Amino acid sequence: MAAEPHSFFVAGDQELAEASAVPMANAARILENMPDGVALLDAENRILWANTRLTEWCGKTQLGGLTFFEALGSPEILGPDFSLFYRAVASSNPLGSQAMSSTLRTSDNRYFHIHASSAFNPLPSSQISAEAGQVVVAVRNVTLTILEQQKRAAIHQAGQTLADLSPAELADMTIEERIELLKSNILHYSKDLLQFDVVEIRLLDQQTGRLEPLLAEGMQPEAEARTLYARPENNGVTGYVAATGTSYFCNDTTKDLLYLEGCKGAKSSLTVPLILHEQVIGTFNVESPEPGGFADIDLQFLEIFACDVAAALNTLELLVAEKASAAAESIEAIHGAVALPVDDILNDAVSVMQRYIGHDADVVERLQRILRNARDIKQVIQKVGEKMTPSSAHAQLRQGERRHSLVGRRILVVDSDEQVRAAAHSLLERFGCTVETARDGAEAASMVRACEHEAYDVIIADIRLPDMSGYELLLALQDLLDRVPLVLMTGFGYDPGHSIVKARHAGVDLVLFKPFRIDQLLETVERAVAGPKPVEN
Repeated sequence: MAAEPHSFFVAGDQELAEASAVPMANAARILENMPDGVALLDAENRILWANTRLTEWCGKTQLGGLTFFEALGSPEILGPDFSLFYRAVASSNPLGSQAMSSTLRTSDNRYFHIHASSAFNPLPSSQISAEAGQVVVAVRNVTLTILEQQKRAAIHQAGQTLADLSPAELADMTIEERIELLKSNILHYSKDLLQFDVVEIRLLDQQTGRLEPLLAEGMQPEAEARTLYARPENNGVTGYVAATGTSYFCNDTTKDLLYLEGCKGAKSSLTVPLILHEQVIGTFNVESPEPGGFADIDLQFLEIFACDVAAALNTLELLVAEKASAAAESIEAIHGAVALPVDDILNDAVSVMQRYIGHDADVVERLQRILRNARDIKQVIQKVGEKMTPSSAHAQLRQGERRHSLVGRRILVVDSDEQVRAAAHSLLERFGCTVETARDGAEAASMVRACEHEAYDVIIADIRLPDMSGYELLLALQDLLDRVPLVLMTGFGYDPGHSIVKARHAGVDLVLFKPFRIDQLLETVERAVAGPKPVEN
């Protein structure tokens, strides 16, 4: 049982003591029922009196005679004041005293915030006695608050390291290994730091609205494979969170209309959005076998971690895109270096083959093999590029660029300007076309003649070639093809031989005016692939 409250006033002043008896008794009751601990210390920091709360925290039945620090098991002083009792006494003066504060950590990892001030009352100097050296200490248990702060900091620190690797480590890891490392780290921190055993993360496909599974731990296979969309209805809690961008408590899965079973026997769940730059990019879901298994603090912790997960996923996406871009640029550089030389081989082989047809079948067969091998060279380069570039990143990198009507189309570009021929390769092959080039009309006709089984889908030719005009090329090609898919190129207003006018009379209505934009080139090629519009009756 706690000792009687100690008088703060000078012994012998009977009249003043009797006048103060009732207020002091009320004060004692108030101090006993406070949620915080309170103690009165003498000049040597020994406890003269303590309320029940402090006695319970110290785990002792009696605190009298112990120093304050002995009572708490010699805790570590964390500051900011490290000599607060001495300073509290030293600050006493007739005008009042200044409160000093500090934080203590006990050996069992409890934290207490203490305020200390002098117990000295501003009485006349004749009434001042030994009480002037006494200190009143208020003690508050802040263990939960500090542990939560530490956990927040630990969660944030863990999140910062999710996708953090040194340049040396990064150089040695494939994209797939980097993804697996990120997933492993997320699961590790979710279990060991956040104490979540059932975890599911899905990423939002911004184009389709579909929530694609990234990782799942403890989920049923059918739940993991379930198709979900970012919609507030008929897509479970996950779809609702992705659609609204707000977190969701499911305290009782048996009564929640949104909940779709994920973990076998789960009784509650907590789902938060993954948000990056104010945009939802996915969801983070955890589940518990207990009803109401999550509290507000769990929500705070999960939202903190989810922010760092979103940032880590974004870093990963940037890395994937960067590697994809670097690989694509490398392939384009290699292809750009060999494209025109390969075209020269094709042109020379075709020219020689034309002279030997009907004379030496063996030579013709060898030349045809050269043609096939030369064309295979470019295909091999393209396939190597596809392998070097991560498939998911390749799709994202080319997303919006792919025009399905152009993929796989064979295009012949005829122009004496080497830069135009090189640009045709780099621009059109980016969209899935197979491009070959010729320097003049004769080479173009030979290339067309040599394509017995795989005709060109589009032929793009300058109106002014070294050996003939664009219209003359059209006439030459009409002797070889039933339909000539010809597109003529010219500078603005330049057509001295009226090739365009004559070609249009012959049925060619597609013209590119140099310099043209890439979208104009693509649209023109698409129209040529589609063929002429049917004539209306």
